[in-house]
Amino acid sequence: MSAHAFHVHGPHDHEVEHAAHTRDPFSARIAVMTAILATIGALFGYMVGATQNDALLFKNDSAIRMTEASDQWNLYQAKSSKQNLAELGAVLAGTVDAARFRSEAERYNREKQEIMDKARALEARSNELGAKSEASMHVHHRWAQAMTLIQIAIALAAITLLTRSRPLQFVSYGAGGVSVVIGVLALLHV
Repeated sequence: MSAHAFHVHGPHDHEVEHAAHTRDPFSARIAVMTAILATIGALFGYMVGATQNDALLFKNDSAIRMTEASDQWNLYQAKSSKQNLAELGAVLAGTVDAARFRSEAERYNREKQEIMDKARALEARSNELGAKSEASMHVHHRWAQAMTLIQIAIALAAITLLTRSRPLQFVSYGAGGVSVVIGVLALLHV
């Protein structure tokens, strides 16, 4: 208000002015700590989702490779059946067509070897992707643990602010600190 105007303060205005002139360092520290914990929690929350998505993608790719390997083994079985029929044809055909049936049996045998190599490679890739999925899930669990502890630390900070309990303040700091340690372990894939 200007110096020439008359102004009457209401009770609320008085409290706001009083709060502006009087600083409560305890509340300020808890507020800053809560803001820091919430920021760290947001980062942890992102990592929880990202690692879970990675694990699911690796698991899905592993299942696809295993299906492809199964298809190759089915093809291998079909070639084995054809090879067996060609060998039987060579025995039953006599001298006229025996060479042709033996040639077909050898061709099927060569094709089977190529198919078997491809199937084994697909199985190996599937196993590799499965291991990556498991490793990602382990890291996901670490991030989830860190996220849970940071949420507990924030809740304890709110209770600390309401009760103005110094011991509870340090418990909240401790929960936040343990959360950060677990987050670092997750970052290091431990």
